Amino acid sequence: MKPANTPSRSPMLRAVIALSCVLAVSGCSTVRGWFDGDDDEVNTTEPAELTDFAPSASVDRLWTAGVGKGERRIGARQSPAVAGGRVYAAALTGGVHAFDLQSGAAVWHHESELPLSGGPGVGEGLVVAGSLEGDVLALDAQSGAERWRAEVGNEVIAAPAIGQGVVVVRSNDGRVSAFDATNGERLWFWVRDLPALTVRGNDAPVLGPGYVFVGNDDGTVIALGLNDGRPIWEQAVGQPDGRTDLERMADVDGSPVLDDVVLYASSYKGQTMAIEAPSGRPLWSSDHGGSGRVGVATDRLVVADPAGTVWALDKNGGTVLWQQDALARRDLSSAAVHDGYAVVGDFDGYLHWLRLENGELAARTRAGRAAIKGAPVVADGVLVVQTVEGDLSAYRVGQ
Repeated sequence: MKPANTPSRSPMLRAVIALSCVLAVSGCSTVRGWFDGDDDEVNTTEPAELTDFAPSASVDRLWTAGVGKGERRIGARQSPAVAGGRVYAAALTGGVHAFDLQSGAAVWHHESELPLSGGPGVGEGLVVAGSLEGDVLALDAQSGAERWRAEVGNEVIAAPAIGQGVVVVRSNDGRVSAFDATNGERLWFWVRDLPALTVRGNDAPVLGPGYVFVGNDDGTVIALGLNDGRPIWEQAVGQPDGRTDLERMADVDGSPVLDDVVLYASSYKGQTMAIEAPSGRPLWSSDHGGSGRVGVATDRLVVADPAGTVWALDKNGGTVLWQQDALARRDLSSAAVHDGYAVVGDFDGYLHWLRLENGELAARTRAGRAAIKGAPVVADGVLVVQTVEGDLSAYRVGQ
């Protein structure tokens, strides 16, 4: 699996490097195909083919809906948000939609001319989404009416975090901005310089009591004071070592997960870390991880690495409990925990349910023919996922 590796400052340079990487990979694959003499040799550049298995779980699709033109190839990894029995979703064209979680019935639709790429985030009666042009749009969660607008200096491809009277927005230039949730007044901002080359995409900040936690493109997690944006502590999750910019990529692009007083974060460099949230003290570190979010269960974490291996790690010490290699190079989404299963999406629109106790494939279904880049979201026993074409679908594990 090849990440969408892009430099952070120049959109034109992003496109050139991304195209060069694609050409390099496809070129190597073509040459190997011409000269390899063993047709039975495993192709280590192509996505692993899906193989049949006997399902041990049944998955029921509850509903589907469209929210407009999706992100397609911009790398935003849009996901829906769920709160109060509703699903909220945004798209590049089509504005913001609200649906009933259980039935999929439309609740409201806010039409917008903005190319909404980040979000939405939900909290304190607001639904907030950011745009490719740096706009921040706040809507009333009950009615969809506009409450306020603000601007940041760069595109927003992460969901805003909302809570404790504050809306926190991360833009793609390394800036974190905080706004008053009532009126959109800017309260503070904090900026982190970006490495020369990063994995395309970032994820929402995470709020704790008086804190906001941010995963950075240089492989660190930082805690900022929610009232003033002052740095409180910083911890390196992935070490950006290597001779080239490509080798040094260590992005923490998935939202850290706060579970009680422990923060879990994972890095593209392949490390996952448990951190004591109030102090920043590392509790343990594992050499298995990825740039996406960590799925958190009662006694274990689940993470998909850049190669497409899914790992389960002991929550208390980071010990490997199992690994599943059947989805290699399928460009997996972040992992979510759904009842007794870990769930990941892939580049071809498939969702895969793995048994939490041993990693065995338990069920598979196809959400559509477009890629699933954003993390699946689980609430009230329902898993909701959004494809890059802007299609939503909801599932429940059969009883």
